[in-house]
Amino acid sequence: MRGKQTIWDMVRSLGVIGLVVAGIYIFIPHDEDADPIRTVDYRVETITARRAAPYPVAAPVGLPQEWRATSVTYERKNADAWHLGFLDPQRQYVAIEQTTDASAKSIGRLTQQAKGTGQTQQVGDLAWERWEGEKYDALVRQEQGHVTVVAGTAPFDQLAVMAAALEFKQGS
Repeated sequence: MRGKQTIWDMVRSLGVIGLVVAGIYIFIPHDEDADPIRTVDYRVETITARRAAPYPVAAPVGLPQEWRATSVTYERKNADAWHLGFLDPQRQYVAIEQTTDASAKSIGRLTQQAKGTGQTQQVGDLAWERWEGEKYDALVRQEQGHVTVVAGTAPFDQLAVMAAALEFKQGS
């Protein structure tokens, strides 16, 4: 009879649903030790960006396997913005950002509002500006027509490891 359901009927229904859910959880395999970090292959996007970008696109070469790429994008319509994100061996975030928009506002966005310290850091043959912030620290290189930023939650020594591994190429 419709309209004669009781609270007891609802409790029984919820109990049956609970048993089904518990059965699914128990019998469907799941790996609780699995690494939740999804890595990405950035080779194709790097080749594409190097063909399209009006500047030499930076991508790391020879990083140890413990460095894992987690994100990659190239947005031509967004000031030719190149992004490549990594987790370092200590699971700290390090991003490579490049864009033709070298304005202070753009650099602030890329560095999560870090500020220039007025100091430079020599990495290989290149001098990088050091920026410090609450969220990210960054190494910044402003060049003719574009800016390159290596930023993240990692300490400066890890940012320097990434900056040293960068290979700048255009038009593969």
